[in-house]
Amino acid sequence: MARIITVAAAQLGPIQRSDSRASCVARMIVLLQEAAKQGCDLVVFPELALTTFFPRWFVEDIHDADHWYEKSMPNADTQPLFDEAKRLHIGFSLGYAEITEHGERFNTQILVEKDGRTVAKYRKVHIPGHEKHEPDRPFQHAERYYFTPSNEGFGVWKAFGGRVGMMICNDRRWPETYREMGLQGVEMILCGYNTPLHYVPDPSQDALAGFHNALVMQSGAYQNGTFVVGVAKGGIEEGVDSLADSCIIGPSGEILAKTETNGDEIAVATCDLDWCYQYKNTLFDFDRYRRPEVYQRITGQRGAIVAE
Repeated sequence: MARIITVAAAQLGPIQRSDSRASCVARMIVLLQEAAKQGCDLVVFPELALTTFFPRWFVEDIHDADHWYEKSMPNADTQPLFDEAKRLHIGFSLGYAEITEHGERFNTQILVEKDGRTVAKYRKVHIPGHEKHEPDRPFQHAERYYFTPSNEGFGVWKAFGGRVGMMICNDRRWPETYREMGLQGVEMILCGYNTPLHYVPDPSQDALAGFHNALVMQSGAYQNGTFVVGVAKGGIEEGVDSLADSCIIGPSGEILAKTETNGDEIAVATCDLDWCYQYKNTLFDFDRYRRPEVYQRITGQRGAIVAE
């Protein structure tokens, strides 16, 4: 019997600094309702879906940024999203900034089942950008100042009748991200991102932003026999133009659905999780073909060691 998940990549347009959480939640509820009309089981929202991408500014005292973070989830601002999803009997994934009771700061994503249960929480592992103020930039990318890289690794959870994993933005660029979940039998990976179209360290990459975004997710899907759902917050936010191109990718590496605008929009695909095994049990039969004994450098060293 086929195991079907109908999933919506729920792209958001820009969230400006002056936009309230309540206004963001209201926009997400509209997308949730549209997904429900199309028979979706799961709706995936972007990274930092409740606020503007605040790491583009630098503050000397990080406590001046506390208002961007969530101390609990759900909370008074987000409860309407949880309530509407439960009423519609539809699950969702949501990215946001988290501050713990111990003052730790994480870039976080949660997974909520159709009955309203929070199944899992994932905290971003690969934090890009810089730690210190760089005033000569047209805008900051101070994620490494605002967030701690998680040491919790990449989990896979039983949900929606399958095995679901999560990653956030820069995680999607690293092959180890997919393989860690692939080795746990992942069947669908959910990824929210905020990606500026101007890459300050190397502007020659600007024209390739969309290509690189698709490249890493399509190859990760194919090489691990899994669906990947990549969801953007796109458009011009506080003067910074960001990539849209939200998409749903099959285990063949093919794009099954993609957004057409850089604003609020859903892309929907019906995903048969059993399709994964046409790849997991053939080309990428890990147990038969992998050679971990010759991959020692992958976990044994961090940077490149160049042979003399």
